[in-house]
Amino acid sequence: MSSMTSRQRMLTALAGGVPDRLPVTTHHVMLSFLDKYLGGVPYPEFFDRFGMDAWTWIVPYKPDTAKGEYFDPNQTFIHPLDHTHRVVSDNWRIETEAIPDPEYHTVRYRFVTPKGALSMVLQGNQYTDWVVEPLIKDKRDIDLIAQFVTHPKCDVDAVNRRAEEFGERGLVRGHIVYFDVYGQPGCWQDAVELVGTERLIMETYDDPDWVHALIKILQERKKTFIRSLKGARYDVLELGGGAASSTVISPKLFDQFVAPYDAELIALAHEAGQRIVYHTCGGMMPILERVAAMKPDAMETFTPRDMGGDVRLAEAKQRIGDKVCMIGGFDQFHFFVNNTPEATRAEVRRCFNEAGPGGGYILSPSDHFFDADLNLLGAFADEARRCTYLEYPA
Repeated sequence: MSSMTSRQRMLTALAGGVPDRLPVTTHHVMLSFLDKYLGGVPYPEFFDRFGMDAWTWIVPYKPDTAKGEYFDPNQTFIHPLDHTHRVVSDNWRIETEAIPDPEYHTVRYRFVTPKGALSMVLQGNQYTDWVVEPLIKDKRDIDLIAQFVTHPKCDVDAVNRRAEEFGERGLVRGHIVYFDVYGQPGCWQDAVELVGTERLIMETYDDPDWVHALIKILQERKKTFIRSLKGARYDVLELGGGAASSTVISPKLFDQFVAPYDAELIALAHEAGQRIVYHTCGGMMPILERVAAMKPDAMETFTPRDMGGDVRLAEAKQRIGDKVCMIGGFDQFHFFVNNTPEATRAEVRRCFNEAGPGGGYILSPSDHFFDADLNLLGAFADEARRCTYLEYPA
């Protein structure tokens, strides 16, 4: 088989086909990692340095000016990888207040509407952010969101410019819109960030109608974004999130509060000509077929048991490998640090041997990593490039 470009290689795998060799990439490359280990090199240079198949991330929003929406003039940080500008209006303003804290960057966000304000508190460090005070405290708070929240659309021209610039280096990736400041692409997952995991699970038993009402509000906002994607040269968009994994909720709750809403979004994305990867970091084995039945084009992250997941990669391949492309499966916690290149190469071969046969597989760490021995990163990428499908004829 003749050599493919990175873009051709990963698109072939996304379609369930057999590429020239095993595609190898990462989910994200954290800015803190680039700063700490590589002197702050630009994101694409990471992939070039290690010879991986690249993603470029971009999620540019576009306000609906006819509805009085505009970019938030008070937004102080625009993420350099996805260029997401918050969309606000006179009826949905976002105010920030720094809260002194000796250890973490702490900010209160107030969402101001004509009928009252909502607030949440986030903390963060150089690695990530987290919610310490959820937005929704009273059940009636969702009425303010339903009435006043903005509905960002996709800036198709910005996506297409990025695709043109990136060319054959790899794929253009984004995610479905999530709640302002902090959220997740999936409907249930977005709701978890606004309510809190434990409380939302309890409300599915105590007041399921309220949970459905909240999820529908968030889903409508996502539908607006997805309908605007026609003509955007994305290669794949992320939906889902770890809060719907089987290490967080039961398959029964998945059937009731996740699948009906996210399956509808996937179908809508397909109508808009877009591919979807469904992201589940955590337990997957009890819900493999449930996720595949929503008909995403790909699934990730296939987190191994030694990382807190439950995935048995060979079994997952046997159960759903003919239905979706599989992305992930590599144990970055144990094979990117404090190990040998030989052990890292053996882990690559394990993943390829278990999920590679027949194609439809992209090797990737199971979600983020924050530290890595550069020699082990090199061994990871080099061994993947040696994995060819001559070993497993189609």
